[in-house]
Amino acid sequence: MTDPAQTEGERPTPPIQVKLPKKQAIATYALIGITVGVFLLQFLAETITGSDFLFIYGGKINAFINMGQIWRLVTPLFLHGSILHIVFNMYALYVIGRRLERFYGHGRLLLLYLLAGFAGNVLSYVLTPAPSLGASTAIFGLLGAEGMFILENRKIFGPVRTRQEITYFVMILMINLVYGFMPGTNIDNMGHIGGFLGGIFFAWKGGPILAVRGQTPFFDMVDVRKKSDVVLASAVVLIGFAIIALIPFFVS
Repeated sequence: MTDPAQTEGERPTPPIQVKLPKKQAIATYALIGITVGVFLLQFLAETITGSDFLFIYGGKINAFINMGQIWRLVTPLFLHGSILHIVFNMYALYVIGRRLERFYGHGRLLLLYLLAGFAGNVLSYVLTPAPSLGASTAIFGLLGAEGMFILENRKIFGPVRTRQEITYFVMILMINLVYGFMPGTNIDNMGHIGGFLGGIFFAWKGGPILAVRGQTPFFDMVDVRKKSDVVLASAVVLIGFAIIALIPFFVS
């Protein structure tokens, strides 16, 4: 039936279609696969020999970092202490990583993950004497980056969805931090905070900035962040937390 308000010759305006990025979560699945594989090696080594050699040579153990074994500021990301530990972390990586990789792309998500994990292990090394391991430092970085991504693209998402996403983000963050500071939980809170800060700093200057490009009625959602900004953000996080890692040497 013709709309009576429509004059002769007029045609209804076609609905606007905005295509979102369709990147597969290759980096997220690769990180999960590598981490699970390393955990299986841990399990086999401990079953056969009675010792977790991968943790001994790759865990965040301050005494060995003091001796110059700086790889221990990254390798703990791929080590876990129990099945429950790795299941929780890999589920969080699966959920958050896939959402972010759609906009970040494969290489930038991997960069974010490693830098956030590095930042978390550095802060843990400086402020916490206890040994630690696990991907949660990097996962807190992904969480921080997701919050910054929503804030920086709030005009695209709109006020309602932005408010909903930020409320959910703050709730998840507070639950994890409060639980982490409860007595007897044996959680590396400083590592979580460091990873969270590393993720925020990287996303602030290196995360995607979305814009709509195209002609009516077809539009694409594109990232207009410059590659030079991503390089600069990476350098700031890497150098900044590397300087923090040197603090114990100056103090001692």
